[in-house]
Amino acid sequence: METPLYRRVLVALDSSPYAGRALTQGVAVASLTEGAVITGLHAFAAKLHDLRFRQMEGGLPEQYRQEEVLEDQRQTHDTLISKGLTLISDSYLAVGQRVCQEAGIPYQPLSVEGKNYAVLSQAVASGGHDLLVMGAQGVGAVPGEQLGGVCARTVRRTSIDTLVVKQPGETAATGPIVVALDGSAHAYGGLCTALQLGRHWQRPVILVAAYDPHYHYVVFNNIAQVLSTEGAQVFKFEEQEKLHEEIIDSGLAKIYQAHLDAGASMAREQGIEVECVLLAGKPTVSIARFLHERTPSLLVLGKIGIHADAALDIGWVTENLLRLAPCDLLISCRTHLPELDRLARFTTSWSVEAEARMERVPVFVRQMARMAILRYAADRGHTVITERLVEEATAALMPAHAHQTMAAVVQAAERLPWSRAALAMLATLADEALQANVRLRAEKAARQAQAAEVMPAHVAPFLHPQ
Repeated sequence: METPLYRRVLVALDSSPYAGRALTQGVAVASLTEGAVITGLHAFAAKLHDLRFRQMEGGLPEQYRQEEVLEDQRQTHDTLISKGLTLISDSYLAVGQRVCQEAGIPYQPLSVEGKNYAVLSQAVASGGHDLLVMGAQGVGAVPGEQLGGVCARTVRRTSIDTLVVKQPGETAATGPIVVALDGSAHAYGGLCTALQLGRHWQRPVILVAAYDPHYHYVVFNNIAQVLSTEGAQVFKFEEQEKLHEEIIDSGLAKIYQAHLDAGASMAREQGIEVECVLLAGKPTVSIARFLHERTPSLLVLGKIGIHADAALDIGWVTENLLRLAPCDLLISCRTHLPELDRLARFTTSWSVEAEARMERVPVFVRQMARMAILRYAADRGHTVITERLVEEATAALMPAHAHQTMAAVVQAAERLPWSRAALAMLATLADEALQANVRLRAEKAARQAQAAEVMPAHVAPFLHPQ
C-alpha cells in the first residue's frame, strides 16, 4: 500500500489540448516520486500516408497521370511525408522537453513510425513504464464526441495503470477523488493509489460501490413468462423467487457495503478518513450520475471487475465510464487484496454451529485453522461459514493422515475426568512439570483404551516405566 507511485511515466503527445493537459498531469504525478522519469511518445504513420496517396492516384487529373509526372509526384510526396512527419513529431516532443525541464524532471523523447495505438501498446508492453498518460481524444476531436479511437484501442490493450485526461486545456481540477469499489483486486489496487494521491494533493477521497437490486427481479419475471406450469412446479419457481428476493434484498447491499467498509478500514490505517457511498442501480448509470453531482477531479477504478475471467481485456463498467465520466480517469491495472481477516470482518459470518466446532480446535492452532477455512470459503464465494463447510474445508485442505492427527489433537483438548485413585497416584509426584507430563500421557492412554475416565492402570506405566 505504501509502494512508490510511479517512477516511469509514459505520456502520449500530439498538438491537441488533450495532450497538452496529459503532459501537465504526467508532470504532476511524476513529481510525487523521487527519481521519476517521463517519456514523451509520438507516433507518425508515414507508411499509411504513402499507401493512401497511391490509392488516390486514380482520382488525379489527367495531366498528373502521365508516368513521368506521376513518378515525380510520388518522390516529392515520399520526401515531404518522411521528412515532414519527422519534423512535426520532433516539435511535439520538444514541447515535452521544455515542460519537463521547467519542472526539473528527467525527460526522454521517443518518436516512432507506425499506427499510434499500436505504437503506444508496444511501448506499454515493453515493460519500461508503470503509468501511461493520454488524452481521451486527439487532434481529430469534434464536438459531441466522447472518446477517440486511439484512446479506446490503447486502453483496451494496456497492462499498466492508465490516466485518461477528459478535460482538455484546463488546469487540474481540485475536486475529490472518487474510487469505485467492487471487491476486485484491481479496484483495491486503485484504492491504494488513490489514497496516496489524495494525501499528496490534499484532496478528499470518496469510496463508491454500486449494485443493481432490480436485475434478478427482471430475470425471474422473464423466466416466469417462458416456463410452463409443469416446469414452474419442477423448478419450484415461487419458492426460488421468494428465496432469491430475500437474499438479493438483504445480501447484495451487505456485500457491497462490506467492500466500502474494508476500503475505509484500509484508509484509516493510513490516517485518512474517507466518505463511503452505497449506490443502488445499474453501476454505470448510478456512478456516472454521482460523478455529475459531485464533480470530482478524478475517478479511480479497476480495469476489470470482480466477475472478470482470464480472457477479459476490460470490464464493461470501466469501458462505459471511460466514455461517460465527466472527469479524468485512472484505470488501475495494479492489484491488491486486503488481508483475509480484514475482509472477513466485513464480508463473512460464522454460524453458531461452526463457531462451536472451532472452539474444539486447540488455541495454538485455532487462528491458523480459521484463516485456512476463510480462504477456502472465499475461493468458493461463500459469505456464511457453516459447520458443514468447516468439515468440507478440513477434508479438502488436510491429507487423510493429517486430518486424523488433527482429530486426535482436537480430542486431546477435551479433558477426560480422573478417578480418585488415579489422582492419588499422580499426586505422589512432587515435581509439577513431571506431574503435568504424566497427566497428558495417562489421558492419551485412557483415550486409546476408550475409557470413560483415567484409571490407575493408565497412570502406572508412566510412574514405573519398564
